[in-house]
Amino acid sequence: MLRSLVLGLTASLALTGPSPAQTPAQTPALTVDDIVAKNIQARGGLEKLKAVKSIRLTGHMTVGPGTEAPMLIEMKRPDKLRLDVTIQGMTLTQAYDGKSGWQLNPFGGSKNPEPMSAEEMKDAAEQADMDGPLVDWKAKGHKVELVGKEKVEGTDVYKLKVTLKDGNVHYAFLDADSYLNIKGEAKRSVRGTEVETEQTIGDYKDVGGLMIPHSFEGGAKGKPEKQKITVEKIELDVPIEDARFSMPAKKDEPAVKKPGARR
Repeated sequence: MLRSLVLGLTASLALTGPSPAQTPAQTPALTVDDIVAKNIQARGGLEKLKAVKSIRLTGHMTVGPGTEAPMLIEMKRPDKLRLDVTIQGMTLTQAYDGKSGWQLNPFGGSKNPEPMSAEEMKDAAEQADMDGPLVDWKAKGHKVELVGKEKVEGTDVYKLKVTLKDGNVHYAFLDADSYLNIKGEAKRSVRGTEVETEQTIGDYKDVGGLMIPHSFEGGAKGKPEKQKITVEKIELDVPIEDARFSMPAKKDEPAVKKPGARR
């Protein structure tokens, strides 16, 4: 939405007897692998996560005071992503087919799709990972570190630092009781400038045996302006054609004549 971390964890943990300063009642501190494994299990388990081949989310996002825009997100393995947001009758589209990305922005005056920039492509590739960065993180070339335990609005959380293979840094805040992610922070370079963002995550609901959040609110860290996304419906394993993620031909391009056709 993960490599078999649970089995690997069981095999790799060396259980030793308590030290003289330790009593049998004390609980050993959790490792990064422990916490990641608990997060995977809390989300529904590795097998169920891996079994999902496509997902469609229908909802809306706030784009200004009192303005809500219908939104559709489609994802398909491997690493395909499409976002459609409709505002005042016009639809903005961003899509990634696993190799390249494109966008159609009618608000910029264009009726034709355009390739994404290198930075936009990098972000799209990250977001197209259906399982998320904690799943198979070692195989993906990411690095995960336990920063420590702290509080987020009164809730005890484990803070994980996730350094992605592409160099971007994310922080995941996992509820210490449920092990579900309730907050995220990220640092990335935008046009040569480092930008920090934050996002709160909540309203988890059971969808086909998976715990999936239905509420997201985020924006630039420290800024009061936040964008909210509310998910109203989630469909798993729906049929989605690959063409949905491929860049369509430009509307003003002349039709390609077949060889031998009359002029």
